[in-house]
Amino acid sequence: MNPKGSTLMPVIEPIIARALAIEVDRVTDDLSYQSISEWSSLGHVALMVELERHLGVTIGEDTFLELRSVPAIREFAQAGPPDERSTTAESPAPPAKAGSSVTVHRGLENVYFDRSTITRIDGEEGALEYRGYSIHDLAEHASFEETAWLLLHGDLPDAGQLREFRDQLHADSELPDSVLALLRTMADAHPMEALRTAVSALGATHSTGRDESTEDAARAAVRLIAQIPVLIAAHHAVRTGRELPRPAQDASHATRFLHLLRGEQPSPTESRFVDTELVVHADHGSNASAFAARVAKSCGSNMHAAVTAAIATFSGPLHGGAAERVIDLVDAVGHPDNARAYVRDRFARNLPVMGFGHRVYRTEDPRVRHLRAMAAELSRQRGDSRGYDIVLAVVEAMKPYARHGIEPNVDLYAGLLYRSLGLPDDLAVPMFVAGRIAGWAAQALEQQRNNVLIRPLLDYVGPSGRRYLPGRAA
Repeated sequence: MNPKGSTLMPVIEPIIARALAIEVDRVTDDLSYQSISEWSSLGHVALMVELERHLGVTIGEDTFLELRSVPAIREFAQAGPPDERSTTAESPAPPAKAGSSVTVHRGLENVYFDRSTITRIDGEEGALEYRGYSIHDLAEHASFEETAWLLLHGDLPDAGQLREFRDQLHADSELPDSVLALLRTMADAHPMEALRTAVSALGATHSTGRDESTEDAARAAVRLIAQIPVLIAAHHAVRTGRELPRPAQDASHATRFLHLLRGEQPSPTESRFVDTELVVHADHGSNASAFAARVAKSCGSNMHAAVTAAIATFSGPLHGGAAERVIDLVDAVGHPDNARAYVRDRFARNLPVMGFGHRVYRTEDPRVRHLRAMAAELSRQRGDSRGYDIVLAVVEAMKPYARHGIEPNVDLYAGLLYRSLGLPDDLAVPMFVAGRIAGWAAQALEQQRNNVLIRPLLDYVGPSGRRYLPGRAA
C-alpha cells in the first residue's frame, strides 16, 4: 500500500462526514450517492470539492461520476499523491443489501423507459431542442402559440394554422361558472393548490370520461392550454379583490395572460418577456411532472387527470416549487458583498443554494441565457439593478462548484423576472405551469398514441417469514 495512502485512509471518513454534514459513524461501506438525503447531487459536489482540497488533487469528470460510494472514495484516496494517481478510479458498486442481487437505479437515474420525438436534451453540451428546433431559435423568434402547436403536432404551423390556433385558444379561455365559484372559496390557498384543484374540477366539467379517445384528449389539451392562465389569473383576482379584465380579442396569448394577471395592459416589452418565458418553459423531456402525466395516461386516465397529476408533482420544492424559493435568495443575501459569506454558510450547513444545479445538465442550463438577458433588461429599464446584481454576485461566489456541474438553472433568473414584472413571488410556479402545460399535453398524447402501462419494480429488502401471533397487539 502506498505510504501516503495509508496515512490518508483513516481520515477519509471524517472528510466525507464533514462534507455531507453527517455524523462520522454514518460513513460506512453501505453509504453511497443518493442512499441518504444528505448525499444528494449538491452534497456530492460539496464532497468532491472537499476531497480536492484535502487530497490536493483535481477531480476530473470521469472520476467525479465514479466516486459514488465510500469504498470507491477510500480506494481513490489510497492511490497516492497526485503524480502517482491514475486518471480514473476503479469504482466498485455499493454492496447489495442482504438477500438482494438486483441493480437498483435510485430515482430511475439513467434509466430510459421509452422513446420520444418531442424534446432532446444533452446535459453534457447544454443543448435543448423541441421537435429538432433549438431552444435558442424558438426563444428568439417563435411565439408561445407557435411553440405549443409545434409540441402538439410535430411541426411549426403555417399562417392559417397559427391564426386558427390563436382563435381557438381565445374561444376556449372562458371558465365555467362552477369553477369560478370554486376559486372564490380558495382565496387564501396557495396559487398552486388552487390551480391543482381547479384543473381537477375542470375535468369533472369537460372530460369525456376515463375511456378518452386520442382525439378527445387532444381537444382537452388545447382547452387546458387556454384555460390554465385564466385559472391562475382568476384566483389572483379573487385574493386581491378585483374583477378580471377583458383583454382584446386579437391580443397574443402572453399579452392576454399578463393583462389578466395585473389588471392593466402590459407594454410590448413586458408581453415579449412573458412570451419568451412561456416558450423556454414549455417542455423539458421526462422530468418528474411529465413522467407523472405519462404514468397517469399509461393507466388510461384522461387528460385532465394526467395534468392534475403533473401539477401535483410539479409543486414540490425539489421540482417546480424551487422557482418560488429562488427569489428568497435575493432577500437573504441582501447585498452583493454578502454573496460569498452566504454561499459558504449554505454549504457549511449542507443546504442548497437555490437556482443552481440540475439533474440533467452538467453545464449551464441553456434556458438561462434568455431569462438572464430579460432580467438584465428589465432591471435596466426600471432603474433598479439591486436584485440582478445580487444574483450575479452569487453566481460568481458559486464558481468553485460550477466545474462540477453546479451551474445556474432556469429558476435563478425567473423569480427575479416575475418580481420585476410586479408579480408576487408565489406566482412564480404557476407562471411556469402556464408554459409547461404545452409540454405535458404533448407528452401525455405521445404516451396515449403508443401506450404501455408504466409499472416499475421495487427491490424488497425487508424482513420475511414473520408470523402473526394472536393476542400480541391486545
